[in-house]
Amino acid sequence: MKILTVLTYYRPHISGLTIYAERLAEAFVRCGHEVTVLTSHFDTATPAEEVRNGVRIVRAPVLVRISKGVIMPTIGWLAWKHVAASDVVQMHLPQFDAPGFALRARLMGKPAVLTYHCDLQLPRGFFNRLVNMVVDFQNHLAGLLSSHIVTYTQDYADHSRYLSRYLHKLTPIPPPVQLPAAQAGTVQAFARQHHISERRPVIGMATRFASEKGIEILLDALPAVFEKYPKAQVLFAGPYLNVMGEQKYFDRLAPRIRAYEAQGKWSFLGVLHQTQMAAFYSNLDVLVVPSLNSTEAFGLVQIEAMMHKVPCVASALPGVRRPVEMTGMGKIASIGDWGALADSILEILGQPAKFRHDPADIARFYDPDTVAAAYEKVFEGLKK
Repeated sequence: MKILTVLTYYRPHISGLTIYAERLAEAFVRCGHEVTVLTSHFDTATPAEEVRNGVRIVRAPVLVRISKGVIMPTIGWLAWKHVAASDVVQMHLPQFDAPGFALRARLMGKPAVLTYHCDLQLPRGFFNRLVNMVVDFQNHLAGLLSSHIVTYTQDYADHSRYLSRYLHKLTPIPPPVQLPAAQAGTVQAFARQHHISERRPVIGMATRFASEKGIEILLDALPAVFEKYPKAQVLFAGPYLNVMGEQKYFDRLAPRIRAYEAQGKWSFLGVLHQTQMAAFYSNLDVLVVPSLNSTEAFGLVQIEAMMHKVPCVASALPGVRRPVEMTGMGKIASIGDWGALADSILEILGQPAKFRHDPADIARFYDPDTVAAAYEKVFEGLKK
C-alpha cells in the first residue's frame, strides 16, 4: 500500500505530534508499505527531499510563518501530485492545509484518514484568536471531507469540541510509543553527570517549554516538595530555548527557574536522543504532566516513563488522565492546582510500591507495529 502522510512539521521539529507521526510512518514501512511524508521545509538546513529509516520525506518551501503555522505556495501542486500517487492519505491535525488534501482524495476516490491530536488553543490576543478561528474552520472542513478520523482515546473524543461532532466516523487507536531498553552503564553515567546520587528524589518533566504544559504549576508546587525533600531536584528534558511562540512565557518563568538552578534543584537537559531518554526515565522517581488545556490530548511521555517503571502525576484533562487510569501507575491532579500536584508528588514519593504495573504489558499495548496494524484495519475497511 502506498501511504501519503501529511503534516505541517516533521523531523527535525520535536513535539508529541511529530514523534507520533515518525513512529507510525516507520512502523508502516516495517509492515511493508511505501510511505511518503509531505511536510513543510521550515528548517532550510534540512534537505528538500530525503529518505530516513525507509520513509521518503518531501518538504515544501515555506514563504512565511504565521504564529505556529506556515504558508507553502507550492503545497497545492504537491498535493495533486502525491495524492494521485497514493492509495490512502493520512493527515495529522491540527493542520491548515488538510481540507485541500481531503478534497483531492475524495475527488480521486482515495480514502482520507485524519489523525486528530489535539484542539488548538493559541495564547490570548486578537491575532491568535483569528488564527484559531481559521484553523478551526479548516479542521471542520477537513473533518467533513475525510473518510474517517482517528484519535488517541474515546475519553478525549467525548470531551473535544471538535471530535464530538464526528463520533459516527471515529476510531480510537492508542498512540505509538517505543524506547530502547535502558543500559546499566548509560543509566549510571547519566546519574553521575547530573549528581543524582547526591540529590534525591528526582522529579522529571519531558516536554517542550510551552505555556499549555503547566510548567508554572510545577514551580508553584515545588516549595512544598522541597520542604519535605530538601535534596530533591527537577530534570527538564526537551527544547526550552527559542521555542516557537513561547519566548514571553519562558522569560516570565526564567527568574524562578534560574534561582532553582543556582541551588542545584533544577536542570535543563535539552533535547535527548532515545538512548538518553531511556537513561533519563530510569533515573526518575516521578514524572509530572501538569498540562492546562486540550492542546494536550494524552501525554506520550507518560507511557515512556511507565515502560521504565516510573509513576506519573497527570492533570485531570480528558485523554491525559487515561494512562494513569488504565495502569494505576500514578495520581491524577486537578487542572492548574499546584497544591494537588504537590500532594500527588509527595504521595508517590512516600509510597512508591503502591504505583506499580508490569511495564511489558504497557509496551505491548503501545507498540508502534501494533498501532500500525490497527490503522491498516481502518484503511482496508475504507477501501472495501
